[in-house]
Amino acid sequence: MARKREPARLHGLLIIDKPAGFTSHDVVAKIRRITGERKVGHAGTLDPMATGVLPVAVGDATRVIEYLAGASKAYRAEVTFGVATDTLDAEGRVIATDPNVDLDRETLAQLLSSFLGAFDQLPPMHAAIKIGGVRLYELARQGQEIERPARPVVVHAIELVDCSPPVATIDVHCSKGFYVRSLARDLGERAGTVAHLSNLVRLSTGPFGLNEAWTLTELEALGRDDIAEQWPTIALHPDALVGEMPAVIIAEAQRERWANGLGLAIEPVTGEQVSVYAEQGDWLGIGHGDPERGQWLPDKVIGGRRSGDPDEERGAT
Repeated sequence: MARKREPARLHGLLIIDKPAGFTSHDVVAKIRRITGERKVGHAGTLDPMATGVLPVAVGDATRVIEYLAGASKAYRAEVTFGVATDTLDAEGRVIATDPNVDLDRETLAQLLSSFLGAFDQLPPMHAAIKIGGVRLYELARQGQEIERPARPVVVHAIELVDCSPPVATIDVHCSKGFYVRSLARDLGERAGTVAHLSNLVRLSTGPFGLNEAWTLTELEALGRDDIAEQWPTIALHPDALVGEMPAVIIAEAQRERWANGLGLAIEPVTGEQVSVYAEQGDWLGIGHGDPERGQWLPDKVIGGRRSGDPDEERGAT
């Protein structure tokens, strides 16, 4: 008989400063080992070369990590002109060079402003997007380059931080699905040369910034017991992932009905998605309103705690 898995004790969102050389999956595996928890997942993949903000969900937070998928991102990017690579970043093979790069700060600032707003961006071949059921990077590793559709993206803000030819440092705030590697390629083309992304730091994902991030070294130094004891000061409560949703508070007498996946008639009922809490503050999950039925209906039933404390009474739902 298979051994029953122990219920999760820790529930929350860790903001990790991903080190260079680690994949996002490497970070998840590391957090599993550090915390002793199995239910761990990440939001917003970072390339191995990149560093910076990687939100990692533990326990109940894994059930709502999807709500961070559409969050905007902010990056500090280093673009090196005069050299192109097959991966569009510093890890790739050099495929073109231009020894006659002549760029100045004013020209670069003007070029960057042309990326502001909504447009269609061509993703790199070395990307995890699937075309015909095959990931692009798998085809790229076989030496293939195929036609791929450009994808709608938005640049909310873009700024030239430093210009030290042939390197430019750029801050960009962009929508989900935006490839900074593609920005480097396109910026080089608009400047009449070639370029690649030589360094990348993610400054934020949604409301979560680098200033609140933990390094893996810091967490390892604490040890499993101290992490469990200090969890409320280390991790954000899982409801931080849906912090912008309106809240609905239900009476204790309605809690069991909600836990059983049944709708609640609490006026007013609107057609929006909400975060649901018990009167004493326990977070109970996510629901949406059905005005025709006059009920709030469960989407995610959590049934847990309001604090970030380790779960001593029950396992994750």
